[in-house]
Amino acid sequence: MAKLTQEEILSYLEEATILELNDLVSAIEEKFGVVAAAAVAAPAAAAEEAAGPSEVTVTLTDVGGTKVAVIKAVREITGLGLVDAKKLVDGVPAAIKENVSPEEAESIKEKLVAAGANVEIK
Repeated sequence: MAKLTQEEILSYLEEATILELNDLVSAIEEKFGVVAAAAVAAPAAAAEEAAGPSEVTVTLTDVGGTKVAVIKAVREITGLGLVDAKKLVDGVPAAIKENVSPEEAESIKEKLVAAGANVEIK
């Protein structure tokens, strides 16, 4: 019996019908005592991605027209002094808070948007 090459096997698989492939899998399971099963890790990874990240960064992307209000909001959020908060706001785009929960990030975003700023959460 001549040994089939990998290319010949792949060529057959490309041209085979679903019914033929199903029969082949059944024959392999019977001959070698194995069971064909779908990978379990892929759905788990997909579910984790769908849940979203556990930590995000809130970035100030634009100060808007009310810079003083944004500086006050940044001071309240970060606990920085006036000079440091102003430097942060002047350095747009600037990370306001890093490695925070998505819930906290949304709260921070609401405060900054209320002050007139544009914010991005990543």
